[in-house]
Amino acid sequence: MGIVKTGVVGVGHLGRFHLKWLAQLPQSELVGIYDVDTHKAQKLAAQYGTQVFDSLEDLAEAVEAVSIAVPTTDHFSVAASLIEHGCHCLIEKPVTADLEQADRLNRLADTHDVIVMVGQIERFNPAIRALQTEDVRPTFIEGHRLAAFDPRGTDVAVVLDLMIHDIDLALMLVRSSITDIQASAVAVVSEQADIANARLTFANGAVANLTASRISLKAMRKLRIFQESGYFSLDLARKQADIYSLVTPGETRPGLRVPLGKSGRDILYQKVVDDGLDMLGSELTAFLEAVSGKRPVAVPLSEATEALRVALEIERIGTESSARVLANGN
Repeated sequence: MGIVKTGVVGVGHLGRFHLKWLAQLPQSELVGIYDVDTHKAQKLAAQYGTQVFDSLEDLAEAVEAVSIAVPTTDHFSVAASLIEHGCHCLIEKPVTADLEQADRLNRLADTHDVIVMVGQIERFNPAIRALQTEDVRPTFIEGHRLAAFDPRGTDVAVVLDLMIHDIDLALMLVRSSITDIQASAVAVVSEQADIANARLTFANGAVANLTASRISLKAMRKLRIFQESGYFSLDLARKQADIYSLVTPGETRPGLRVPLGKSGRDILYQKVVDDGLDMLGSELTAFLEAVSGKRPVAVPLSEATEALRVALEIERIGTESSARVLANGN
């Protein structure tokens, strides 16, 4: 398969960006869009030279792959229908609203032999991609993801809205199962938790401490990774990374070397800056290449399901913990 016939379901705030990229990527032939808001859909279709379909089923019959950017509560129904029609799907995160739905999508994808990728977009951040050439074996991860309040994200709690990015990254980097979760989560201005903190302990001894807030005055997306052989400071908002690693004898990698005293080994410092590649463009390219059989699925449905499982457990534990504190008057 060379050029993939594509469509977009949901052309709201995020869907418009998906539409823009699928209209211009050389691997994509944008066939059309579907949205319950037909007026908005018609306007965008005219802008990008495509057509609006009257139903999800009509779109499914005309395309090979679809980008799904509808509200989380609609992810399952939309994705299930498309999968049953044999469409490959890219689903915005979180994959579904609950685990049962995610498990059902996994079974449907296997039954219909289609590719389902989930939009954990931080995996395509240049700061994260810089770690691909490093031997990453974390012992401790510290993550902060803070944002100003935006009513758009309040259909789910902050754990599913924001923290799930860092949960996914921690699972990807540590590559070990979680044995313990401690968490706090508090609803401040919306019906569901707006701030949350979680401490994840992994079977291999690694620990991740993650904080997320959607009611902050100052935005921040930072991840710090500590390990025996180095330290990685990632500014995900600026798409930059500061990489400090111990140099093994005879190693010739370029970078600033700092003597490390008695050990006789040096610290190698590397600065990684934004390479200019658009993260969503990279994500959609990876999806289309997976559909074409040119590369493995970058964010498999199974991995996104595990991130969802952890996120929902954090949400449950955090909410129960905060309720106990309030009940005790502390």
